[in-house]
Amino acid sequence: MSNEQLKLALKAKADLRRRWLYLMPIVFFTYSLAYLGRSNFGFGAAAGLAKSLNITESRAAFLGSVFFIGYFLFQIPAASYARRKSAARLVFFALLSWGILSGLTGVIHDYWLLVIDRTLLGVSESLIFPSMLILLTNWFTREERSRANAILILGNPVTVTWMAAVTGYLIKALGWQMTFIIEGIPSIIWAFVWIMVARDKPHQAAWLHKDSTKALEAALEAEQQDLPKLGSFADALKIPAVILLCVQYFFWSFGVYGLVLWIPEMIRSGSKIGIETIGLLSAAPFLLGVLLMILVSNFSDRMMNRKLFVWPFLCISGLALFISFATAGQNFWIGYIALVIAGGTMYAPYGPFFAIVPEMLPSNVAGEVFALINSFGALGGFAGTWLVGLFQALTGNAKAGYFVMAASLLISGFIIMGLKTKKPVATG
Repeated sequence: MSNEQLKLALKAKADLRRRWLYLMPIVFFTYSLAYLGRSNFGFGAAAGLAKSLNITESRAAFLGSVFFIGYFLFQIPAASYARRKSAARLVFFALLSWGILSGLTGVIHDYWLLVIDRTLLGVSESLIFPSMLILLTNWFTREERSRANAILILGNPVTVTWMAAVTGYLIKALGWQMTFIIEGIPSIIWAFVWIMVARDKPHQAAWLHKDSTKALEAALEAEQQDLPKLGSFADALKIPAVILLCVQYFFWSFGVYGLVLWIPEMIRSGSKIGIETIGLLSAAPFLLGVLLMILVSNFSDRMMNRKLFVWPFLCISGLALFISFATAGQNFWIGYIALVIAGGTMYAPYGPFFAIVPEMLPSNVAGEVFALINSFGALGGFAGTWLVGLFQALTGNAKAGYFVMAASLLISGFIIMGLKTKKPVATG
């Protein structure tokens, strides 16, 4: 390489660092808002939602889980539209709709209207995750993708961390209905910020030089040459690893969403503390998750290894939940510390996990496969939130919920351990 070529390459590399400063903050904040709309329901439940609406605890559990029915239905059509048309426009529509529907959760008092509202909220939020993953594959190479995915998904535990701390105090001051209304407003405002800044492809961004975008898009195109040629989404369904990833993500999401929605109630049932203190204690597992996600995604990109940074953490999470199961009702603090470890380690592998698909499949089907996997995650979320909440209502404590979540996380870890994947070769 000549000195002139070296200078151009270094200039392009420096220019492309802007992606992390211009694009990733808005991606992170957008997904953070999406997660707020689905996860604050658990605080409403802990604050007496069932009593306020004169419904049974089992009906409240179904109300919490029905979100995932809507979330399941539109994943693949959303991914198809995002790939063929525009992920940025789809996210704009989703932000507006879920902000309105989330706020309506605090306005509607009829049970079946609330069921419809929470189902439509799931539909709105189903548009976001596959769209974001497709957008990131258009902007980041395989050596960067685990970190980019982790920053996106950090919106999940970071939201739950601050939401857990803030929502408890809001509910105490204003009631759970007004809290839902207030927490729906930021998404509506942010929709207009998003559409002004977000772009689907690097060449559409005014803040990147043309030479840099050409170099990036050439590198992304070169990666596609190493992947198998698949004519359609149906061809991808014939690959055993795709089906295994779907099943694995079902069990993983069972544990994650069961914990996210019902952790305030689990802590409340194991201690005699106020809703604001429950919020602070509920934040700790997700704060640990944030730290671990950053570390794990960085090491995964450095070593270009995905499996090694997924299955051990899921198994640790399952074992920690078993400890919580064994100590629930006997020693609150031992059970709580185990719960913190479980929450942190179940979030740690997200970055490398979602880097597996674009290293295994070409871009013309990867988006729909992302959506399919996430659809199975929605089913797992539905099962986890409903069954954990139902067991809580039937038994009066959290032990049965801990047990089934622990088992599901261990199963998900074992599936990834046995998954056959080809380790990618670094191109940079």
